[in-house]
Amino acid sequence: MSAHRSQSARIDLTLPSLAGLHTRRSEKWVGHDPDVISSTIAEMDFPVAEPIIRALHAAIDRHDFGYAPATIPTLAEAFAGFAARRLGWRVDPGQTTLLPDVMVGVLELARLLAGPNRSVACPVPAYPPFLIELPAAGLSVHPIPLTASRAIDLDALTTELATGTRVLILANPHNPTGHVLPRSELEQLAELVAAHDAWVIADEIHGPLVLPDAHHISWLTVSDAARHCGFALTSASKAFNLAGLKAALLITAADTARRAAAQLPPLTDHAGLLGVVAAEAAFTEGEPWLDAVLAQLATNRDLLTALLADHLPGIRWTPPEATYLAWLDCRQLGLGDDPAVPLLSRARVALSSGLEYGQVGAGHARLNFGTSPQLLTSMIDRLAAAVTERAGSRAEVRTNVGH
Repeated sequence: MSAHRSQSARIDLTLPSLAGLHTRRSEKWVGHDPDVISSTIAEMDFPVAEPIIRALHAAIDRHDFGYAPATIPTLAEAFAGFAARRLGWRVDPGQTTLLPDVMVGVLELARLLAGPNRSVACPVPAYPPFLIELPAAGLSVHPIPLTASRAIDLDALTTELATGTRVLILANPHNPTGHVLPRSELEQLAELVAAHDAWVIADEIHGPLVLPDAHHISWLTVSDAARHCGFALTSASKAFNLAGLKAALLITAADTARRAAAQLPPLTDHAGLLGVVAAEAAFTEGEPWLDAVLAQLATNRDLLTALLADHLPGIRWTPPEATYLAWLDCRQLGLGDDPAVPLLSRARVALSSGLEYGQVGAGHARLNFGTSPQLLTSMIDRLAAAVTERAGSRAEVRTNVGH
């Protein structure tokens, strides 16, 4: 057991009450009635790590609210140390670039590299901003299906690349399924993309959130082919619950990718200095907290598995290997293409609509289990009661019609 893990038991992850959570002003909680349990936006309910809180208070005390500098070696070095310890990934701090957030980096790289077809390939279901913001920037998003095992359909990707598509957007680990791509699949992707002289933009923001018995493999550690045709983008925002503090990193590991990244428009001014301060603290001092969170998420995943099996067996899902997100196939419940809508009104539980993740998300919903076991249990109890009540009402209607 590492020194970090041995300290995880001392981390307090106690949540406020549901009323206390509703006092927060983030997108996850604003706009819902006080009785609604929100399980939507990918942010956790846990209190933020104390070292991060201390670093932010210190910045406030010194009135440090200016622009972030163009280069921040301390942040690059902090992440390099974190990546080596946690992910087995040797990052060259000199090949890191500060960004406001990962999506900005994905968007600007895709615009730069898409080529004359202006098209990008994206596995679906997909993180909703990929499907919304890339088309808004004048790019055409071509969906690539996942197989039953959640692997990327290589035949479909081959066909797409053969038409002139020059960019693959890769969520690694995958959002919303929580799948951790194995090295063998990543190697095949790298060979295929390199053979078509295309690029991979790897969104690795969930990389530190790999649960027990799985291992995140960064795109830039896969092979020489992957390093020459790809970029990794990451941030402390998901793993350490800092989404509102804008700071992310674009990382390269080959001259070809570095030269391409150098053509991006200046983006550093749009990053937040408090985001930089928080990320440095997270990467240097936040690992005991992260270990405690991962242990709790593993417990919550097991709890959710049991609760669904006992109370909602009609929901099909594959427990994620990473993240705190559950991709739920609700089609057997008969709730229509967007089950999140009736479940909100009947169960008072807000889930993410599966349709936001592409047409393959019809009949699905995404549940965020980055919360307390008590709230997670309440969510499933409410959902089960609503589904049972609806089934009873339908049965009564059928009986009355029969008479």
